[in-house]
Amino acid sequence: MTTFFQSVLSNQDFWEITLLSMKVSGIATFISVLIGLPFGTLLALGKFPGRSLFLSMINTGMALPPVVVGLAVAMVLWRSGPLGDLHIIYTPMAIIIAQLVIATPVVTGLAAASLQQLEPRLQFQLLALGASIPQMIITLWWEARLPLLAALMAGFGSVISEVGASMMVGGNIQGQTRVLTTAIVLETNKGEFGQAMILGTFLLLITLMINFALTWIQQRGAKQR
Repeated sequence: MTTFFQSVLSNQDFWEITLLSMKVSGIATFISVLIGLPFGTLLALGKFPGRSLFLSMINTGMALPPVVVGLAVAMVLWRSGPLGDLHIIYTPMAIIIAQLVIATPVVTGLAAASLQQLEPRLQFQLLALGASIPQMIITLWWEARLPLLAALMAGFGSVISEVGASMMVGGNIQGQTRVLTTAIVLETNKGEFGQAMILGTFLLLITLMINFALTWIQQRGAKQR
């Protein structure tokens, strides 16, 4: 078993798959934060017509089945689709787009919930003290930094372990779009359960290490409050 484990870890394809998994999920999570944090802030603090509808849509989006997202993105990116001329179906970019659609509602919804839990009068107190709107928002983000870190972890967790959408828009092409989750499915279908278990264990360890680091930052911040 040890020899088999060493042979997998010394395989260049294994590390290419791992790095691609980290790359696409990291980029998708990063962009989802860039979109979800401002939009979640608007939904939490803003008062405008249709706000409840938007919140309902975001909450619904948090539970979107990945295969449905994969189907929708594939239809858009397919040759006959609206963005077919871009030729990005079955590329890492297609996987990033699909994972972005999955992660953004998660980050947005949790960011909005985090900010709504703050003292409602805090924003008015900050404005009364002379803070500008950007300064007020940054201060509120800082006050809600612990649950916002949880939103980041949830967003990353929703995509690093996702398989359905990645398979549908990426095609699981060796050396191009194969990531850890789709590689696990492939090895399982081939009956290579030992290798599938090693890939699954490695995926679990990556997720655990990243979440451990973020949790350490979160809890350290909690002790300093």
